[in-house]
Amino acid sequence: MSKYKILVTGACGVTSRSVVRSLNKSKIFAGQCDFIGTDVCYNEYGIYEGLYKKVYKVPYFNDPTYRTIMQQIIDENQIEYAILIPEPEVLYWSENPFDVKFLKIPPLFSKQVLSKKSLYDALYGKDYIPQYQIISRKDMLNSESNIKLPYPLWIRDFAEGTTSGKGSLMASCYEDVKAWAVINKGIPYFMLSEYLPGRNLACFTLFSKGKLLKYGVAQRINYLMDKVAVSGITGNTSKGKLLNDKKGLDVALDAILSIITKTSETMNGLVVTDLKEDIKGNPIITEINIRHVAFTSTFANAGLNFSEYQMMILTGRESEIPSELTMTFPNDNIMLRDVDGIPIYMEHYNTIQIGEYYG
Repeated sequence: MSKYKILVTGACGVTSRSVVRSLNKSKIFAGQCDFIGTDVCYNEYGIYEGLYKKVYKVPYFNDPTYRTIMQQIIDENQIEYAILIPEPEVLYWSENPFDVKFLKIPPLFSKQVLSKKSLYDALYGKDYIPQYQIISRKDMLNSESNIKLPYPLWIRDFAEGTTSGKGSLMASCYEDVKAWAVINKGIPYFMLSEYLPGRNLACFTLFSKGKLLKYGVAQRINYLMDKVAVSGITGNTSKGKLLNDKKGLDVALDAILSIITKTSETMNGLVVTDLKEDIKGNPIITEINIRHVAFTSTFANAGLNFSEYQMMILTGRESEIPSELTMTFPNDNIMLRDVDGIPIYMEHYNTIQIGEYYG
């Protein structure tokens, strides 16, 4: 009989499945968990992959029936713990918790970081926030004089919970701006922001009652099916690596603590700060995610298992979490991922040259 009954929301998504795989690698929790998934089931593959004991199709969090249905699932399966992934759902649980154990992200903090605009507004004046402008679709079409930033620039949707480069384009001239406004008729307002040419970073930070317990920094290098997205960003990394880089952490921590001080809350839970380096190599914040991202399982493969630490906190074993804040990774490590396969982590990687082989 399984010892831990864990609800995983957004179960069919890449990130939720990454969390489950990470727990299946844990020396503490592997083979000890019943995973019960809930999802709107847009991605049906996740239903049948076999990671969960059950996957329930549920409505979106803002549907009037959501709470009743979720409570029935919790009761029927005797759920004790929950790991929450879709960001609007994370915020809902933070404000309207169910009677299970989960890492509760501070609700005011969550609201502040849920959209790029509110995040940038909260950190206005910091040197790690990009130049940006909010502009209506109408003004974008009316005149180039309404564009206040130099080219190239990013155009993006900035709605709450927006992911995977939705509504995003790197514009090199006003003709690009106008064309994007014409194509995206359903987006009334856009964010324009400076183009950042450097590395794309993700900084994981795990907090418990205001204390930073663990962190890890990863680099996204290439994306799956990047040619199908105009932005070149699909949200799913095909090639990346784990970094020994504290610059990203320093920026992420300053931003998180600045916001949490303004909201007068105590930081708790796992957040992932996305950063892009400017032309000088300075990390600039692009967003803060109040959830895991898909790099979770790669960190676990390397021995830094954020999902395991999260469950250790929830099960009263926080004191057993190793005191080191992070790990040191080989500089030549790599993460490789394909549409039909789970991520591969290699500690030592060399590009194969013509005439060479691997095997």
